[in-house]
Amino acid sequence: MTTEATEGCRGDLEFGTIAGLVGVAARRYGAAVAVEDGEVSLSFEGLSLEARRAARGLMALGVDRGDCVAIWAPNMWEWIVAALGVHLCGAVLIPINTRYKGIEAADLIGRGRAKALLTVAGFLGTDYVALLRGSGVALPDLGAIVVMRGSGEAAPDGVLSWERFLADGEGIDEAELAAREGEVSGEDLSDILFTSGTTGAPKGAMCTHAQSLRAYRDWSEVVGLRRGDRYLVVAPFFHCFGYKAGWLAALMMGATVLPQAVFDVGAVLARVERDKVTVLPGPPTLYQMILGHPELGARDLSSLRLAVTGAAVIPVELIERMRRELAFERVITGYGLTEACGIATMCRHDDDPETIALTSGRAIPDVEVLVVDAQGKEVPRGEPGEVVVRGYNVMLGYLDDPEGTDVAIGRGGWLDTGDIGIMNDRGYLRITDRKKDMFIMGGFNVYPAELERLMLINESLTQVAVIGAPDPTMGEVGVAFVVPRAGAEVDEASLIAWCRAHMANFKVPRRIFVVDSLPLNAVGKVQKFVLRQRLAEATGPEPA
Repeated sequence: MTTEATEGCRGDLEFGTIAGLVGVAARRYGAAVAVEDGEVSLSFEGLSLEARRAARGLMALGVDRGDCVAIWAPNMWEWIVAALGVHLCGAVLIPINTRYKGIEAADLIGRGRAKALLTVAGFLGTDYVALLRGSGVALPDLGAIVVMRGSGEAAPDGVLSWERFLADGEGIDEAELAAREGEVSGEDLSDILFTSGTTGAPKGAMCTHAQSLRAYRDWSEVVGLRRGDRYLVVAPFFHCFGYKAGWLAALMMGATVLPQAVFDVGAVLARVERDKVTVLPGPPTLYQMILGHPELGARDLSSLRLAVTGAAVIPVELIERMRRELAFERVITGYGLTEACGIATMCRHDDDPETIALTSGRAIPDVEVLVVDAQGKEVPRGEPGEVVVRGYNVMLGYLDDPEGTDVAIGRGGWLDTGDIGIMNDRGYLRITDRKKDMFIMGGFNVYPAELERLMLINESLTQVAVIGAPDPTMGEVGVAFVVPRAGAEVDEASLIAWCRAHMANFKVPRRIFVVDSLPLNAVGKVQKFVLRQRLAEATGPEPA
């Protein structure tokens, strides 16, 4: 078991609610820039004023305390204002993945019985209103749709422009909003974030104001986020990494948020140079792609100070190159999941590169993390087992799914993560795989994440993803998809020979596909179901 006393000020006690945070930040940071998005620049005072306008707009739509409001839009200043408006009026936020199609978004809106949807039209050529209406799904609870930016094919009935939405809110007295705000407590539900659905249908994890404030105040202290930082938020706002570890943490600490709507390595490099970015979190793929980009040497990245990463295999060399070539002063890794408010363990700033690369750190303050066997008993340090988490950060439960909730956290409040990990004697956790990704070859358990880590030792590779595939003799065998480093020549036979020289025979992939890129979801995780589809479609004899 690993836990520790709180290292800094508790966010839930300092701010009370996310609505309370808005007022504290406005008083504390005043005219300093809170959000900078293109030509729009909002101070902390200005952000508070705009958020209150949005809250009054929602109240004018009939949104009551405890009602759900969905946001389906890319990273932009209006997203932050709208979300804070939701919190100020005591409603519950449901962020929706921008890659979802109409029927997928309608499913989340319907399950949450959302009273309002705030969205955009024209983002990357997509009209989200038209997508939703074309889904054919009835949404009787959805009273209004607000288009925050852009225009599209939306019919006028039930659809408001951002300007009209804010103007209608002027009919709500500020005192009425203040009274509503005062009714909200830290124990109230603040948001429902849906899991990615990679292991089944998305499930809505319900969390409170107090959980998020406490967790991300600690997160900010551990990573060293500070007043005046310029924080390029590449992770999507619909995800914990972009929402809570992104703009919410920045609001707490007085950092400036620079929303990045579309991930493009060249655009990110240009913004780091132009906007003097100091904080650039992201998945390992982000840094790997930056290090391999042809414009890297032509850009001034000297402003970079802090990187936060995780969620995938991280070679030690990557950490060293991030410090050496990208000039990061501090690189932090961590581990979390939606059901644990997005955070469970973290490395610390003074950990060595090997610890940062090979582990996801130790438990955050006042949270317990164990590695257990099938019976829920803690395994000896150094042995693999399932990672379980218990503490204030564990969700209240899944939306309208008591059976799923009981399966996930029914054992003494311990959250079954479904992840396989190993904890060392210092209490540092190494995630080896998803329990469902493990495959068995000839009686041996094989963890794809371990293979990926081993293969990334090969200097000719920049990215690796391994999946298990059925085999009539061995039961299952490994199949690897690899992305070569710029200028490197990689062929299947020589790479398999390299693997045989560097790992146990049962771990060696039996087939390797050299590809230009790996399919990633919106938060930079490899979509292994897409790789399985590609493998099923592949033809030709399997190599010896």
